[in-house]
Amino acid sequence: MKRIILSGLTAGALLFILCYGGLYLGIRLFPALFMDYNNPLFNSDGNRDVFFYMHAFIISFALSWFWDRFKGLFHGHFILRGLEFGFVYAIVSLLPVMWITFSSLDITFFMVLSWFLYGFFQAVVAGTLFAKLNP
Repeated sequence: MKRIILSGLTAGALLFILCYGGLYLGIRLFPALFMDYNNPLFNSDGNRDVFFYMHAFIISFALSWFWDRFKGLFHGHFILRGLEFGFVYAIVSLLPVMWITFSSLDITFFMVLSWFLYGFFQAVVAGTLFAKLNP
């Protein structure tokens, strides 16, 4: 349990830095994509913003538990293990969620694709870190 918590906290901190830094760069590099967020669907009164910022830690703890449970299935160099972990997560979790999200909400394909790639990136980074910290 200690490994799961330590790995989850470490990955959460790393993902927080990388993902929010990436968000900042993404807004600067792809402003047209982020203009789609000027939609009533995404407006919030601000009282739930903390949940948005906690996301990196929530996903890290979930992925840390998943890694600890199934790490024996991933073989090879730690980078390859992280990539395979990211692919498994993307196919098993992200693809179905993004499919239903795109089919049920009035959002663009590129928005859903960016969420899919963002989640895949998170899982690869976390998986690579887990392969190093909790082999």
